[in-house]
Amino acid sequence: MSQQIHTTTHGPVVRIQINRPEKKNALTLAMYDAMTEALLAAEADPAVRVILFAGASNCFTAGNDLGDFLNSPPSSEDSPVFCFLKALTAAEKPVLAAVHGVAVGIGTTMLLHCDLAWAGPSARFQLPFVNLGLTPEAASSLILPQLMGHRRAAELLLLGETFDAEAALAVGLVNGLRADSELDDYALRKAEALAAKPPTAVRLTKMLMKRWPTEAIRQTMSQEGEIFIARLASPEAREAMTAFFERRQPDFSQVVDDVL
Repeated sequence: MSQQIHTTTHGPVVRIQINRPEKKNALTLAMYDAMTEALLAAEADPAVRVILFAGASNCFTAGNDLGDFLNSPPSSEDSPVFCFLKALTAAEKPVLAAVHGVAVGIGTTMLLHCDLAWAGPSARFQLPFVNLGLTPEAASSLILPQLMGHRRAAELLLLGETFDAEAALAVGLVNGLRADSELDDYALRKAEALAAKPPTAVRLTKMLMKRWPTEAIRQTMSQEGEIFIARLASPEAREAMTAFFERRQPDFSQVVDDVL
């Protein structure tokens, strides 16, 4: 288990905490592997009934660590980020999340596959894929329009602007808001309350709610992944990420991009 992914057991609840506060909990390949391992271990343990994701130091995750990401970009559906998303979408036990601070990229899209999520007033969400010359992930191109309608989904995915916890609640991305100082305890209490319910009935109810979109989500994630991998080699993505590291605004006026 990566030192930057902490797993703790609270009775029948497993809490998976992203713990890299010096980098706003930005995710590396090793951290994706560790989260997948923790998730699969919780799924396989009959004593575990609920899985709860959280971030350390009042931060959920700033998304991918771009340096690590560019040094070892995903090249197939077996890449760590895609393996984590597959494990998350396939989870049979309830998955919950408590969101403090920044939730960028996968920090937002993974919430689409959590069964319950709560945020603190400090939470700031963003889907910056287009800004980086990339395309959506985690079946967000399918789920977001279904969740909030095309126009709101287009606003989040095409403009890639930051939005706050109130906006996340309004579009159904989270279930509710709690004070930052109370959020972790509140989410754990909810997880424990859910874990006290009949476990088979809980899992079957989750299965019934998700049975129809499962294949559509799998196909969408596969198509998104294929395009995402191609986009990483695109001139637009190179300019966007170079500008990020050089701390300047990207200039796409002279970029010719025909990579699909």
